[in-house]
Amino acid sequence: MYSREEVKQLKETFWTRFGQYMALHASADGEKINWVNYRTGIKNLRFKMEADKRVALIAIEWNHPDVTMRSLMWEQFEQYRTILEQILGEEWIWDLEMLDEYGKSVSMIYMTLEGKSIFKPEDWPDLISFFKPRLIALDEFWCDAQYGFEIFKS
Repeated sequence: MYSREEVKQLKETFWTRFGQYMALHASADGEKINWVNYRTGIKNLRFKMEADKRVALIAIEWNHPDVTMRSLMWEQFEQYRTILEQILGEEWIWDLEMLDEYGKSVSMIYMTLEGKSIFKPEDWPDLISFFKPRLIALDEFWCDAQYGFEIFKS
């Protein structure tokens, strides 16, 4: 069992190393980018990466408090589903209504990796291999698709 400080330190070390590794890659439009804290430019819409002691997750998550707005964004993503899946090279899980870690309703398109722990440095190469190509693919998708979501800017 890790202390709270050890948990914080291991997570911080992993995400710092991941960020340093990803800094070597430019975005799809050639710009320098903060991969770990990816900005979509749309309020309440983010690319999310998480890892804990059992599972890693990468997702497109939108958490607009208005369920109608979340549904409209869902419909917009549905319009781009084929393109997204072609770029990702795999099908992800689509969930219109779920609760996040704070009990707040969100919509999410995501993929998980089971059985790898951020608390085991020997698992970090597998976690990086999981996150890296998917995050690069999300960026490639977003470089084109973002214009279809400008109506959600506020």
